[in-house]
Amino acid sequence: MCIAVAAGCAACSSEKHNVLTEDEIAEGWELLFDGETLAGWKDYNGDSLTQPWHVVDGCIQANGDGSDLSGYIVTDRKFDNFILDWDWKLSYGGNSGMLYHVVEDPYFPVPYVTGPEYQLIDNDGWEATNAPTKLEPWQRLGVDYAMHLPDEKAMKVNPQGEWNNSRIVFDNGHVEHWLNGQKILEFEAWTDDWFARKNSGKWESAPEYGLAESGVICLQDHGYPASFRNIKIKQLPKKEHTQTPLFNGKDLTGWTPYGTELWYVDNDGNLVCESGPDKQYGYLATNAYYKDFDLTVDFKQLANGNSGIFFRSFVEPPVKVHGWQCEVAPKGQDSGGIYESYGRGWLVQIPDEKEDILKEGEWNTMRVRVEGDHVQTWLNGQPMTDFNDEKIGDAQGRIALQIHDGGGIKVLWKNLNITKL
Repeated sequence: MCIAVAAGCAACSSEKHNVLTEDEIAEGWELLFDGETLAGWKDYNGDSLTQPWHVVDGCIQANGDGSDLSGYIVTDRKFDNFILDWDWKLSYGGNSGMLYHVVEDPYFPVPYVTGPEYQLIDNDGWEATNAPTKLEPWQRLGVDYAMHLPDEKAMKVNPQGEWNNSRIVFDNGHVEHWLNGQKILEFEAWTDDWFARKNSGKWESAPEYGLAESGVICLQDHGYPASFRNIKIKQLPKKEHTQTPLFNGKDLTGWTPYGTELWYVDNDGNLVCESGPDKQYGYLATNAYYKDFDLTVDFKQLANGNSGIFFRSFVEPPVKVHGWQCEVAPKGQDSGGIYESYGRGWLVQIPDEKEDILKEGEWNTMRVRVEGDHVQTWLNGQPMTDFNDEKIGDAQGRIALQIHDGGGIKVLWKNLNITKL
């Protein structure tokens, strides 16, 4: 028999679960929980499993000892496009969640500042336990937490203490939430509407929320006992991509500036970065993430041309970027080399004999190709770097243009085109 971990947590059924049919196996489904061990799961931002989760009678069970800052376990693998299906049961008033595309990095103390969440909560029990406080609509069962609301007319919830089934579909930005066989929510990620929601609510101060195209899957112990079983996933193919422009030649649509330095479009349709009165670092970052890509950029350095192209990077407000930079700088300062903005510094500097490839005061073309852990750069068609790096291979993030501190800098940019790989 299953011993309940707290009052109101019903025992998990001993009925045989956590198995796949032959048809499911043929269709590409795989189990994320074997029904017997916690193999394949670990602490968020950890290397092993120390959080108080247990396997009891064929289900993963949270003790209910977690908090906002602890109690999260994640898969030891990343997933991008998928159908994720699972059964769940909460204690009375219980609160939990299933998160995906979670980014692990010591900078992010909790998974929900990067990963979207399918909210799991006993609405009525929670409100009765926490009266007179009421849940906000964006906190209730089935929501895309703090972003999108489900169709409550389509929701059929089993009585508290019984098992329910949920499903998340993430298909190249198309997202669906299902509950007990009914689709309750559908939206497109990374649209103008999506960004408007992200930038005007709970996630306004979480700049990296929801941007990742891949990440670990996360179970949440939010201080209430919760049970999960039959957790299975079917991976979906990535869409083929063609070359697309990152800059429209008119305005900064698709980009966000950080800092007080100047970013604008001139009368010739060039993107301009220019030192402002504070003479500090400044960044213009894409709103979207790009992991594997082939990017070409034309640039012209006016005055001091100390700048750069960051990739697989994330923003620490107010003005700091974590990631890797393809250097764009005056002659003799390794344009085309790769610099890590935290930790290791220069990874690859260019040979002295290649410094003359840069044409100062004229238009240049930089090409940056990143696929897996393989990084290549070209300047005006000439190869500058070609290397592999495990740390880069494990990362994902934005592309960002930099303006260096010190003042007196002005660089023009145009023809920013990218192909996702």
